[in-house]
Amino acid sequence: MVSDKKRILVGVAALVLAACLWLPFFHVLFDEPPETYWSREGIPPKARLLANQHLHLWADPANRAGEIGKMRVRNAEWDFMARCYFVWALGNIALRDASLKPTVLPIMDQIIDETIRLEAEKGMYFFLMPYAQTSPWKLTPARSQFLDGEIALMMAVRRVVEEKEAYKPLLMERVRLMVGRMEQSPVLSAESYPDECWLFCNTVALAAIRISDFLDGTDHGDFFKRWVEAAKQKLIEPKTGLLVSAYNVAGDIQMDGPEGSSIWMAVHCLALIDEPFARAQYWRAERQIGRTLAGFGYCVEWPDLCPGSSDVDSGPILPLIDLSTGATGLAFVGAATFADFGFLGRLHRSLNLGGFPLQKDDRLKYCGSNQVGDAVLLYSMVLGPVWQKVTGR
Repeated sequence: MVSDKKRILVGVAALVLAACLWLPFFHVLFDEPPETYWSREGIPPKARLLANQHLHLWADPANRAGEIGKMRVRNAEWDFMARCYFVWALGNIALRDASLKPTVLPIMDQIIDETIRLEAEKGMYFFLMPYAQTSPWKLTPARSQFLDGEIALMMAVRRVVEEKEAYKPLLMERVRLMVGRMEQSPVLSAESYPDECWLFCNTVALAAIRISDFLDGTDHGDFFKRWVEAAKQKLIEPKTGLLVSAYNVAGDIQMDGPEGSSIWMAVHCLALIDEPFARAQYWRAERQIGRTLAGFGYCVEWPDLCPGSSDVDSGPILPLIDLSTGATGLAFVGAATFADFGFLGRLHRSLNLGGFPLQKDDRLKYCGSNQVGDAVLLYSMVLGPVWQKVTGR
């Protein structure tokens, strides 16, 4: 009996020792060269594979309908966002490789036109969650900043790649409506859902307005300065110093504190408006919600100083380490925007470990993700050229 106990203890000790020896190097198995997923010019190899998968889906209506149907069962917003992120990615791809424009532009137009048609035919609630119809809207006209901002940004990015006259009045009208509604709020924010203003949606709208200025010679510079000033005064959570994710139209109720599923895209868009402010918010967020475990990077949804509860945006939360799939996915966008290559590399290690990549011929998808998640990842690998063209940086 004593001998058996000794053997068990020796075995456990050996396992613990082995784990201590190999765990610090385990992440090396999932390393890949940075040029696989990031480059200043051209299209990274992994981005080409992901783009091919999305192009395949849009070329196959039945397959696409199946993928969209699966997302809409969980959240109609994901159908909408998958379209938007893919269009934004295609715009950057076309600027990275002009030879792809004949392929890319028709797909961008197809997605934009279909999205606008669905909005017109089925109404804005088609792309919103059901609770959008449970209470009255505060601002007039009753619209969703979620839809207006992302559709406007799709058209704006398309026009940056190559002018399309049909989209010019449509973009200008969206901008007029967004600014008009935002001006009705003390914090210059429009609601995405009744009396719910979301940082994500309003910063996307700001980016679309900024690009519209670039394209059409308008100037909302004063509006941008007032928005940032209002945000600094009323939309900063005091314990963390981070922008909150949701608030009411009046700006006097913070519905949700800082969230990883909001802040990363927000700082990406704010880089077009006030780059120093956006950069400071990024690094503050990276310190407070970015995590590294055994060489693998991930993101929690809420800072330790300002905990929250899970929702559809945070995605599944992995127990013990509190990994948020939504926050981690969008962290790729933030890290790529501000060239945080250390964090970006650790995130890609985690993607290689837990994303379950599946490559078939010249196409790549992540079995642990879905169409919107893969579109976000694709966008993170190619973003840059549109923003650079608009800012001249």
